[in-house]
Amino acid sequence: MKSTKSSLASRANEAKPEFDSMALTASAGIGIAVLSVARDFVRFHEGCVFPSRLSRVPAGVPCGCALQKQSPLKLTSRQCVHVVPAAARIEEGASGSAASGVDVYKPASYDVLVSDASSAVACALDEGKLRMEVDFPPLPSSVSGYKGQSDEFIDANIQLAVTLGRKLNELKGVSSKIIFPDQPERRRASRLFKSALELATCISFGCLDDVPGGAGKSFLGQLRSVFDFDFEEDVGGRQNDSPDVYIVVNCTTNELPAVEQYVDTFAKSSPVILFNLETDTLRSDLGLFGFPTKDIHYRFLAQYMPVFYIRQRDYSKSIPVAPFILNYSGALFRKYPGPWQVMLKQVDGSYACVAEAKERYTLGQTKEELLTSLGLQEEEGSTLAFLRRGYKTSTWWEDDLELEESSAWRS
Repeated sequence: MKSTKSSLASRANEAKPEFDSMALTASAGIGIAVLSVARDFVRFHEGCVFPSRLSRVPAGVPCGCALQKQSPLKLTSRQCVHVVPAAARIEEGASGSAASGVDVYKPASYDVLVSDASSAVACALDEGKLRMEVDFPPLPSSVSGYKGQSDEFIDANIQLAVTLGRKLNELKGVSSKIIFPDQPERRRASRLFKSALELATCISFGCLDDVPGGAGKSFLGQLRSVFDFDFEEDVGGRQNDSPDVYIVVNCTTNELPAVEQYVDTFAKSSPVILFNLETDTLRSDLGLFGFPTKDIHYRFLAQYMPVFYIRQRDYSKSIPVAPFILNYSGALFRKYPGPWQVMLKQVDGSYACVAEAKERYTLGQTKEELLTSLGLQEEEGSTLAFLRRGYKTSTWWEDDLELEESSAWRS
C-alpha cells in the first residue's frame, strides 16, 4: 500500500535536534520546509489542526502534534509537515540499508549517477534477475528532448552505456555487449568510441541485425539491409559471442519486436538491460497505426524490472493567492533494492523524498503525492478535484494489470 514516509513516529520523540537554518522550496516561499542538514527528510503527521494555511510556525506553538516540540514544521489545512533529522533515522537503523531508499538525492556528476546505476544492477544480478531496466536523463535537464539534437542523446547514451559496462566489470567481473538497432549505428559507434573500446576490454558491440534471417525486422529494415553492404572491416570493435550481460541502447518503438527476437535468440538465459530507452514513451506509441501492438508490452516489456529509474517532471498549479501560478518539479525515483520514491525538487537542485512504496507509482499518483507534500491537494471527492484531474488519471499500460504476463516492471 502506498503511503507517505512516516514510519518513524515511535522514536522521533526521543530525538531532540537543534536546527539552525531552513530553506523553502517552490515559489514565493510556498512549500515544505527542508533542513540544510544532509540526509534529513520530510514526513507528515496526520490529525494536526492549525488555523494558518501554509504558514511557518515557530517552535513552542502548540499544534496538537507529538513531534511539534522536536521538529520545525510547515502547516497545511489538514496536516503539518515535519522535518525529521537524519539522526532519528539512523537510530531506527534504516539509513545504512540500501533497501530503505534515499532521503535526499543529488548526484555530483554523471559518473556518480552511473555508479549508482551500476551498484543497483549489481545488486539485481546477485539476486539472479535477468530482465532489468535503467532509465535516467542522459543529458542535463536544461537540454530539452524535443529541442536537443538526436545525435547528442544517442552519443550520450552510448558513452554512458560503455561506462556502465566498465563499472559492472569492476564490481562483478562481468563482460558486457552493447546492442545497437542496426549495422550503421554499430559502425558509427565503433568509429566514435574506438579508443574507449580499446581501453575497455570487457565491452563489445553488437546489433539487432545479428539475428539470423533478419527475424523481427520490418519490411523497410530488411530492404535497407539489402543495400547496406556490411563488410567485416568496416564494423570494427571487439566481438564477443558469449557476453555475461547485454545492454540495449537507442532503440525505437518499431524496433521493439526485433529486440524481443534478439533476446529470444541470444540471451534467453542471460541478463539483459534496457538502457535509457524511455520505455514509457515507447509504450505510448504501441497500438497506434504503423506501430507494434500492445501485446509487446504485455509479453515483453512487462518482464523488465526498473533497477535504477529517474523520471523528472515539471508541473504548475493555479492558486487563489499571489503568485497565483505555482511551479514545482519532482521525480519518480527508484534505486534497487530500495522502494519506489516520489521526490520533490528543492531550491538547491536536490530531490527530497516525500513518499515511498514497494510498488510503482502511476504518473497520476506521483503528481498527487507532490501536491500533498506542498499542501495543495484538493479535498478528496470534491468537484474541484474532479475538474482538475479529469476522468482518466492513468495510462492503459498502468491499468491493464490482468493482461500482463509479468508484473516485474511494477515491482
